[in-house]
Amino acid sequence: MKMNKMIFPLVIALTAVLATTGCKKGITKVTPLPNTQPIVANNDNTSGTLQPGPPLNPGPDVNAVNNTGIPETNAWDPANYNQDRATLAAQTVHFAFDSAAVVEAEESKLIIVSEALKSDPSAKLLIEGHCDERGTEEYNRALGERRALALREDLAKAGIDSERMRTISYGKDKPVETSHDEAAWSKNRRGEFILCHAKTGMQ
Repeated sequence: MKMNKMIFPLVIALTAVLATTGCKKGITKVTPLPNTQPIVANNDNTSGTLQPGPPLNPGPDVNAVNNTGIPETNAWDPANYNQDRATLAAQTVHFAFDSAAVVEAEESKLIIVSEALKSDPSAKLLIEGHCDERGTEEYNRALGERRALALREDLAKAGIDSERMRTISYGKDKPVETSHDEAAWSKNRRGEFILCHAKTGMQ
């Protein structure tokens, strides 16, 4: 009876040791190399080497060429040109509140601008978009850009090469009227046209 009492704890201890040893076999994860999946190896592998998994899907290549098919345009810099603000000042287009649509009453001004550009093939055009003081700076900057782009699009439809035109938005930063009423606001919601001619020595 005493022998049985001594053997029983030994059997339990031996079972626990074997179970612990057995648990060491199985799957081991190793920190992966860059751009590879985690290495997974079986400890029963007789080769004794760990092999990396297949490469992961690579992220976007920051050096990749833009493949959208949209050409880079408007490479010319207005700062390198003489800017004539007077010639087309009377053709400033005005917009309705919170709108970038060219109203029918203003379309005749675009015809005059397009004819001026057709008669002076060497000239380029800078189109400025402006807003009244209402709204946030960010919103008005975006609205001014939409207005300038709308004018550029209409001039392109009239036969003016879009490469000759640049747009810029000043939002509400450059009002022509500083009063705080509708009379002033209606004058500040505008698109202006600046003729640009190459400076001496430029082509």
